[in-house]
Amino acid sequence: MAKKATNKKTNIIDFFRDKTVQFIIGVVLFFLTVYISLALVSFLYSGKADQSIIAEYNTQKQEYIDKKSHTPLTDTDKKELQNIKKELLKIQVKAENITGYRGAVISESMINNWLGLGVFFLCAFGFVCSLRLFGVKKISVWKSLLFFVFLTIWTSLLLAFVLDSFIEDSFIRFGGDFGISFNNWLSANLGKLGTLLVIVGSGVIFATLAISGTIPFFRKIYRNLSDKKIYPFSGDKNNRNNDEANTDSVKIGDEIVPEEWKQSNKNEQNTSIPTIIEVASHKDNGVDNNFFVEIKTDNSPLIIEDFGDSDNGAIVIVEDEEDQPQGVVDSEPYDPRKDLSQYTIPKFYDKYKDKPLLIDYPVNENSQNEEEKASNRKKIVETLQKFGISIKKIYETIGPTITLYEIVPEDGVRINKIRNLADDIMLSLAATGIRIIAPIPGKGTIGIEVPNSKPQIVSMYATIASKKFQESTYDLPVALGRTITNEVFMFDLCKMPHLLVAGATGQGKSVGLNAIITSLLFKKHPSELKFVLIDPKKVEFNIYADIERHFLAKLPDEQEPVITDVEKVKQTLNSLCKEMDSRYDLLQMAHSRNIKEYNEKFISRHLNPLKGHRYLPYIVVIVDEFGDLIMTAGKDVEMPIARIAQLARAVGIHMVIATQRPSVNIITGVIKANFPARIAFKVSSGVDSKTILDGSGAQQLIGRGDMLFSQGSEQTRVQCAFVDTPEVENIVHFIGNQQGYPSAFPLPEPDFAEGGAEKKELDPTKRDSLFEDVARFVVSTQQGSTSNIQRKFEIGFNRAGRIVDQLEAAGIVGPINGSKPRQVLIPTEYELEKLLNG
Repeated sequence: MAKKATNKKTNIIDFFRDKTVQFIIGVVLFFLTVYISLALVSFLYSGKADQSIIAEYNTQKQEYIDKKSHTPLTDTDKKELQNIKKELLKIQVKAENITGYRGAVISESMINNWLGLGVFFLCAFGFVCSLRLFGVKKISVWKSLLFFVFLTIWTSLLLAFVLDSFIEDSFIRFGGDFGISFNNWLSANLGKLGTLLVIVGSGVIFATLAISGTIPFFRKIYRNLSDKKIYPFSGDKNNRNNDEANTDSVKIGDEIVPEEWKQSNKNEQNTSIPTIIEVASHKDNGVDNNFFVEIKTDNSPLIIEDFGDSDNGAIVIVEDEEDQPQGVVDSEPYDPRKDLSQYTIPKFYDKYKDKPLLIDYPVNENSQNEEEKASNRKKIVETLQKFGISIKKIYETIGPTITLYEIVPEDGVRINKIRNLADDIMLSLAATGIRIIAPIPGKGTIGIEVPNSKPQIVSMYATIASKKFQESTYDLPVALGRTITNEVFMFDLCKMPHLLVAGATGQGKSVGLNAIITSLLFKKHPSELKFVLIDPKKVEFNIYADIERHFLAKLPDEQEPVITDVEKVKQTLNSLCKEMDSRYDLLQMAHSRNIKEYNEKFISRHLNPLKGHRYLPYIVVIVDEFGDLIMTAGKDVEMPIARIAQLARAVGIHMVIATQRPSVNIITGVIKANFPARIAFKVSSGVDSKTILDGSGAQQLIGRGDMLFSQGSEQTRVQCAFVDTPEVENIVHFIGNQQGYPSAFPLPEPDFAEGGAEKKELDPTKRDSLFEDVARFVVSTQQGSTSNIQRKFEIGFNRAGRIVDQLEAAGIVGPINGSKPRQVLIPTEYELEKLLNG
């Protein structure tokens, strides 16, 4: 029997723990609280009239009860009872309270007969309980109950003392019967002055406890009393040992508090003087990582301290009389968005300037009419039949700029015969260019892509506003445009992990890069993502200068937010390599395999910032006109890019490089091997297409944003979303007008200038014996050419190169400038002699 009773009790508890049941109870409680609140508010202006109605109703009801109690009832008595019932209904209808007669009775009882106007706080508690039942985990019902019950009683007593004592002819008893009775009892025992002191004193104590979350001293008391996670100052050591055994170190997540925190004075006699604890503030790039404390031990029997006013919680270290750590209070998760908590991710409309951020271009679903489709189907069939190829069926799929005609050939037809007829079909259709997919992967059909006579514009607005993008859970979501089937085409840059974009001039590369940047800006917070923008042309990315303090990363001493100088590009790439190595060291210390695992540990406060740990944002490096960099800097640019592409995926550094010269000397084997994801816009020849995609097809595109996306062996044709310069300006201004970090995200200083460590070798004992003679020759001729030095001094290329490197380190000549001679930095021989003598 006992087991059955226990099971029944468990079933009841499980029933009320069900989320659906709690939600239903919450809905009922919410609307009941709304009803009572409306009744109470209505009582304030209709209560006087309703009091007489309630009195009349009670009189009639008592008469009805008296008559009904008489037995036996005659017919006359029954008629009188029916008449009284009708009168009772008429009286109820007269109630002026907006919630009816019952609302008038409830409000009269709760205000006048109970707690006065303090009952409004009980209604507030009802709303709090309903929110808790709706699933708001942060609300504590018991703390709210204590809070609102105290406010109710205190308000009732205060109003009874202040108002009810002086206002006698009001229909409202402001403190209610409870407040008046309690006030009279206090006045009889303590007098009026004593009652006032009780009311004011209790209010001060309550206010102190209420604001204890913002005052460090009271917060510790509050946590001691409520959370019971910090041991009292005079607590029993044995009781503490029951909760957690003494250890030699305090474990905080995966980190161990250093031994030096507690080793000093370990063997000395303890005193009762409390230790002063200094809290160190650690900020990295404006992000507050201040959730560990630095402690100076000083013969202290007990150390309890936290940060003060941190909104993200506090780590509290407690040590006993033998200076042994006893426990750690768990803190709230670290919020990387805290420093820019007011930042608003761009929406589709700027309400402050009353204009849309993105333009929604109209879409005509039937851009290709039925006559054109039927004519194209007929011409395709006729052309194939002319060459002896019969087909079973043909059907089409209409896209924004092209239409895909899928044909199923008769058995025995060779696919190569259809593939070789591309030019004949294009001539028959009078098309600007067609592309034959033979066969379509995953289907038993052959595809013929034909441009539409009236192509549509795929707007960035429609792409960003799509449900697929808005509900995306990708780490770095990029929405490029729409496929042939009019589906939004998206990919996760983290999975790529690097992207190569190539195509002829004017075919949409810049728009494609803007689409990539725009997608990320519409999805990520500045604390989670940084861009490194490299633009040798100096005009493509300068539009993003206004978001420097939000989303851009650069060298600390760099003035321009967008890197345009070739030397700065080399330094920035080497800085990124250093950042990559630094991040790998952090991942190794944290025993994490990738940036996602590392940041999860950091957010959950399992990593100690005092040991160098920090929140790692994603870094996306976008390089425009990669071909120009290769021409001017060569291996100095290619090798760090290749190194980043090979290693940086796990630490959250991703690259997008674009070029309008898809030749083998630009897109080298090293680049192709490390950029598996590629986008090809229209190119001029099949050779360029094979360089980009390792296959043909890009030369058959129609331009204006028409692209092929390749990852591995699969190719997808996509119409790139169009985002115009004014739209980008709107987005950039929307972000730039918001609060940002003090400066751009600082990249680490590169270890050395390009050309190797030898260029910083300034030790005269290690210089070449011809160093000074070569220096005088270079300054006198104002030419820093290695070949001239070889001929003049009759030395080999390697020795001449080393001397030039030493001249650069000494500041006599400038760095490598592509195929051009180095710049001579010393104008006269007099200045050279001063330099050499110094």
